[in-house]
Amino acid sequence: MKRTLKEIANWINIDCQSYSDTIIKGVSIDTRTISEGDLFIPFRGESVNGHKYVAQAFEKGAAATLWLRDEPNPPTDMPVLFVEDAELALQEMARAYRHEHQAKFIGVTGSNGKTSSKDILASMLTPFYKVQKTIGNFNNQLGVPITILNLDEDTEIAVLEMGMSGFGEIEFLTKLAKPHFAVITNIGEAHMQDLGSREGIAKAKFEIILGLNEDGILFFDGDEPLLQNLVNSQAQLTSKGFGFNTSNDLVATSIETTEKGSRFTVQGEVNGEFFIPVLGKHQVKNSLNAILLGKNLGLTNEQIREGLSQVSLTDMRMQLVPTEQGILFINDAYNAAPTSMMAAIHFVQSTSLREDKWLVLGDMLELGDDEQKFHEQIANAIDAEAISRVCLYGTRMKWLYEQLKQKFANEYLMHTENDYDQIVDYIKRHANEKSLILLKGSRGMKLETVLNSFK
Repeated sequence: MKRTLKEIANWINIDCQSYSDTIIKGVSIDTRTISEGDLFIPFRGESVNGHKYVAQAFEKGAAATLWLRDEPNPPTDMPVLFVEDAELALQEMARAYRHEHQAKFIGVTGSNGKTSSKDILASMLTPFYKVQKTIGNFNNQLGVPITILNLDEDTEIAVLEMGMSGFGEIEFLTKLAKPHFAVITNIGEAHMQDLGSREGIAKAKFEIILGLNEDGILFFDGDEPLLQNLVNSQAQLTSKGFGFNTSNDLVATSIETTEKGSRFTVQGEVNGEFFIPVLGKHQVKNSLNAILLGKNLGLTNEQIREGLSQVSLTDMRMQLVPTEQGILFINDAYNAAPTSMMAAIHFVQSTSLREDKWLVLGDMLELGDDEQKFHEQIANAIDAEAISRVCLYGTRMKWLYEQLKQKFANEYLMHTENDYDQIVDYIKRHANEKSLILLKGSRGMKLETVLNSFK
């Protein structure tokens, strides 16, 4: 972005009293990550008042700042725009910049796999277009506007991750971003406590079509009946399903895993063999929407193949981590819900990477009233013939522990509510160069702490 302060003031319909020619190159809400030329946006919360950091923002290179009208002692010798509501101003600026921007916008949502799908898409397209994507977890009512406002003028593809915890949130984000293409990766159980059922989750994710361009396309998990039913109810919607069922527009078959990644064949709108340097059948499914999008953006099969071969995911997504002790970890500890937990377990049980296979599992959060049932049901996915040892962490994993006592002898199963060191010590005593250990739990469980002891 390169706009004058006066142009930005016009975006949010306020007067620019002075410094109207000051050039703004982006926005920031955090002085720790501010860049030269940013517009600093201070938020006032219960415990932190961002206005206290305005002077520091200018010291670090901010070109201007917003300031709430009812906040006392505004700067008198610096470029300032006075607003009634900082969040609303941020969103209106993003709306205006999005209206002016010529990039193709892609919105990505889903219960699991949003970040992986975003990363796969961006990585695949980067050799052929100038691509920018959501950084980190900037996927909410603040993060999406910030991502839009930090797009370069010449960006050709913008991949925006859209998260939510309740109804109406995806609708707001998609109407702000107005994507040309939308992706729904899957429907799981995350946010069950807020949305009540998987049907509710599906409806909340499906809100992404409400901001879709008139000639836009929805790419969705065609293996999910809840999504298929919603798609069927929208006669005017252009959509393409992807997955493993043969009824999809793009189907993956013949999936093979190596230490370097996953090789698979696709049939349908695109045909041929592809490879991604990422582990897991569920990650193969996440790559299918990228293949469809690449095709619809005009890439050849060979270009899609080349792009996928260079894919790189954000850390803690089925990330292979070797250690000096010879133990091989799969760090999938960024988040967890029953669907993604079972997918990761299935991968470990079916892979031939190592013969001594371990599970280190942490609590799954935000599952609502049925959280005990969801934890207990994970036991059905665990094959005691394929898994050597299981370590469980967190208060909720006590439910799974009680179920697994019927499958594993005491010396092969352990549980702790809050002590990482117990798990670390257990691994050091029993794991070796033949061991493959999956780390999987909700973000709040921070299971990567276990891995840190082996780095």
